[in-house]
Parts: sequence; C-alpha cells; structure tokens
Amino acid sequence: MSPNKFLAFAALILVLLPIAAKGSDDLSPALAPFYERVCEEVECGKGTCKANISYPLNYICECDPGWKRTKDDDEHDDHKFLPCVIPNCTLDYSCQPAPPPVPEKEVPHNSSFFDPCYWTYCGEGTCNKTATYKHVCECNPGYSNLLNKTYFPCYSQCTLGSDCSRLGITVADQQSTPDGGKG
Repeated sequence: MSPNKFLAFAALILVLLPIAAKGSDDLSPALAPFYERVCEEVECGKGTCKANISYPLNYICECDPGWKRTKDDDEHDDHKFLPCVIPNCTLDYSCQPAPPPVPEKEVPHNSSFFDPCYWTYCGEGTCNKTATYKHVCECNPGYSNLLNKTYFPCYSQCTLGSDCSRLGITVADQQSTPDGGKG
C-alpha cells in the first residue's frame, strides 16, 4: 500500500473510530429500523422495551411500578435487559419445597450468554428457549405461571401474599378453612 493511501485510510479510521465507539446519535437514525426490531422479539414482562444501540444487547426493559428484574441491582445497570417478572409484594417461599443444592460441576461449555434461559428465573418450573430472545417457563405440577403468562415464573398460591393483588395478581384466600369458614 502506498504511503498516501495508508495515510488516507488511517485518517478515515481516526475520524470514524470515535463516532463508532461513542455510539454517536449521528449513526442512530440510519440504524434505527434494524435495532428497534429487537423489541418485537423481546418480552419485558411487566415492563416496556426500549431499543438503543448503546445498550447491551441493543435494548433495556423499563419496569412498571411494582415490578422488578430477577437480578435487580441499583448499583450497576448491567442487567437492565432482563424482564420485569418479579412482583414487588410479599412472597413467602416457606410453603414451597427447598431449592435443590447448587451442583458442584462446571457450567457446560455450550451454555450461551445469549440464551434467554441463562438469565431466566422460572421459580418451580423449567425454562425452555422458544426463539432468539424468548422462552417459556413450564411449571411443575401444583404450580402455575404468574398472571397465567408462560414467560413469568411458576409459583404456588401459598407463596403469594395478599398485597400482591394490587399488582393484578389473583391471590387465593388463604385464611379459608376446609369447611368454607374463615380461620
């Protein structure tokens, strides 16, 4: 390569590199139709998908009031791509079986950071990937998906506190006795 061509190429790189690294809004309008489509594929639970090329995975989920992510960390914004599927209400896990102990084996090498089941909490259920960004939680017997939506975790009715009803979650009256009277 001749010195003049090399200098022209180097100058072009020096001009474009800061723009690309910064995630400049100058490029965003041209790319918007491509990265905004990600919100058509993403399920944010009780939140709203916001597409932007500067976000990890090109989107974030903004949670509705009363909902949070499975990895809710106020100090770091690294997990804002996670769906808002955990209600901010009383959850009593004492009526459910204890979770199994963490296996002492390594994470499989074929496990992907981009697999939605890598990040998903299904409660008393199993996660199954259905598309690039989508999954379903298949509940164990005696458990059901929160709000009857398959991308929400599986809970037993006894887990949900009475204050969960303010979030639209149907809560069974747990004070009833077998004969129908109040306990």
